[in-house]
Amino acid sequence: MLYWLLYSYIFRHFNLGPFRIFRYLTFRTAFASLTAMFMALIIGPAVIRRLREFQIGQYIREEGPRSHQKKAGTPTMGGLLIVVSILLPTVLWSDLSNPFVWLAVLSTLGFAAIGFADDYLKVVHKQNLGLNGRSKLLFQTLVSFLVAIFLIMMQASGEYSTHLMVPFLKRVRPDLVVTSLMHIPHLWPIAFLPFIIFVIFVLVGSSNAVNLTDGLDGLAIGCTLIAAGALTVLTYLSGHSVFSDYLELQKMPMVGELTIFCGAMVGASIGFLWYNTHPAEVFMGDVGSLALGGAIGTIAVIIKQELLLPFIGGIFVIEALSVIIQVGSYKMRGKRVFLMAPIHHHFEQLGWSESKVIVRFWILSLIFALFALTTLKLR
Repeated sequence: MLYWLLYSYIFRHFNLGPFRIFRYLTFRTAFASLTAMFMALIIGPAVIRRLREFQIGQYIREEGPRSHQKKAGTPTMGGLLIVVSILLPTVLWSDLSNPFVWLAVLSTLGFAAIGFADDYLKVVHKQNLGLNGRSKLLFQTLVSFLVAIFLIMMQASGEYSTHLMVPFLKRVRPDLVVTSLMHIPHLWPIAFLPFIIFVIFVLVGSSNAVNLTDGLDGLAIGCTLIAAGALTVLTYLSGHSVFSDYLELQKMPMVGELTIFCGAMVGASIGFLWYNTHPAEVFMGDVGSLALGGAIGTIAVIIKQELLLPFIGGIFVIEALSVIIQVGSYKMRGKRVFLMAPIHHHFEQLGWSESKVIVRFWILSLIFALFALTTLKLR
């Protein structure tokens, strides 16, 4: 919106030189990040106050650590603040004629809507019971399916590729579309099935992984901040013709505009962390965690860094795996591997303070993200 007003309209119609700066992606990304951060910081107190007025408090599961019981009643659904602080600056500073921008925005809104429904039901029931697992998974799959269909349409127009980029192996780029079936009548939809399943797996897995990480004050949003920073760099490089050539990335000039979305995610994460740091004044709830996970997964799929996502969000993957291992071990052997899952609770049970767990997980998240960036050259 501001891009159209300050560059496309004022600069081009009145030839005012200083307004040329609004054409530059780096400038608009920086301002989107700052806008998101200050928006979260400024309207944060009003949002928290309103959540308290509506008595939208967090219900703590009884089987969790006892130290967490004192957090009961802390305002939740603060993820609404995150979502608004990401999407509004994105709309203000990006080129809205870019379809990938709208895909990221709508995907984030879709996952946020699922999380909102889950949080709302928890508030209505006044206990830690929202959408059941099947319903949540069904809606997540539906949103992911729509994202996959949109990308298939972009692939048909030549603006997107269904080939995978494999870390460390620059010559290996398998296609997730069975091209041999494309020319057989009535079978061509099946050709896209592997790609659709893969996109659903990435997006559903990413959204649930962030959701599982959101168990300590500032843990999930801090790790999201780091992952979003890495995605900002990767998205900019993927959309830059010179850097993408040098690093032998797939050429996708249109995805560069998503750098603004990633920058807004960084700014919104910083702003929300101000209020979510230990002891938290507000929790993001599922509306925040599912939206952030969905956004991270969507960006990774668009810029063709799906296989790098486990490194970009390393802590999210570890948290999700800890739950899978714990549940699988208990069902198969009747024994638990961890004292409590997700794994951040395991370390709490070992005697680590909440702050120590959070900061150390942030450090690990940063190490994973830096490693992910180094793989661009180590191929």
